[in-house]
Amino acid sequence: MVQTTNRFFDEVARLMNDAAGAAHGVRREFETLFRSQAERVLRELDVVRREDFEAVKDMARIAREENEALKARVAVLEAAVARTANPG
Repeated sequence: MVQTTNRFFDEVARLMNDAAGAAHGVRREFETLFRSQAERVLRELDVVRREDFEAVKDMARIAREENEALKARVAVLEAAVARTANPG
């Protein structure tokens, strides 16, 4: 009887282990399917990817800095022109 009980528990343990492996596989498959569907929906909505957003954000920052530098140069040049036009 003891050997039969051990064999029974071994079979139950093997079945549980197989079920856990199958559940893990199903979970992985579901995640892959969900991710691909989410990417498809986002592509159809024309949602910007994070990397693209960060790149444009950096470009805008650089453009603002250049714009501020040019404003300062124009102010200096306008002051020089004003002094030349009104020497007195």
